[in-house]
Amino acid sequence: MSEDLLLPSFARELEALRHRLHVRARSGRGGERLARRRGGSAEFLEHRPYAPGDDPRRIDWLAYARSGEPVFKLFRAEEDVIVRLLVDASASMDAGTPTKLLAAKRIAASVGYLALAESERAQVLVAGDGLTRTNEPVRGRGSLTRLLRDLNEPVANRGTDLARAIDTLVQHSSRPGMLVVLSDFLDAGPMSNAIVRASSAGHDVTLVQVLSAEELTPALEGDYALEDAETGGLVETTIDAAMIDAYLARLSILFTSLSALAKRVRASYARARSDEAAISIVRKVVARSVD
Repeated sequence: MSEDLLLPSFARELEALRHRLHVRARSGRGGERLARRRGGSAEFLEHRPYAPGDDPRRIDWLAYARSGEPVFKLFRAEEDVIVRLLVDASASMDAGTPTKLLAAKRIAASVGYLALAESERAQVLVAGDGLTRTNEPVRGRGSLTRLLRDLNEPVANRGTDLARAIDTLVQHSSRPGMLVVLSDFLDAGPMSNAIVRASSAGHDVTLVQVLSAEELTPALEGDYALEDAETGGLVETTIDAAMIDAYLARLSILFTSLSALAKRVRASYARARSDEAAISIVRKVVARSVD
């Protein structure tokens, strides 16, 4: 159910962060932020209740004198922002407790909430063996239920071609925006090239890597028949300390390569455990950190 993705108590925690989600890419459409460039025209759109951290210069003092309640003025400006939430729903995301997919959905719901709270547009897209689902963008707090419903629909199945999903998204996006990719990034495809192309097209990229506790600190020893979650292939192997060390070394190389990629294209990169509180990851996202 949607309330599992964003509990009211957690939404209150997000309110402290909602003015900190700044998108570097701009779509060029009429939007609801005050235009930042000099000379940008803006028309009044609506009021909303004043919240700590709002610019006092945009309080409507006449409305405050009438009602005794401070309200904040929203403007329709020359520029519009869209936050695209690309969630990897391949079979490998079904691992972990809670699953990596559920953790990715919770983080996506949080970032989407921040966008909607600022009257920006948010869109849910689903990746698996390519781009498997594209939902219509929504806007404003009143659209939160729709956003959560869109996030609840994907289930983990099939294989992964994250690079093709990203390329398809970029090709079909009429304007760049903020692109948040939530995945375990255990994709055999040339994902890094797709991220570079997305950045070159003007998208403001954030990578959120979600892994299970078992993937980060495996506690296996002995003989196993391991099944690939996406291909169904079986591999019989004996797991010992040397194999665990080799696996962790390769995982470290993956972390380093993703971090280097993020720095190269001025993207953000955050790692998360599937059992980690989403708020800590959202703080990294809004802070533009690189793990």
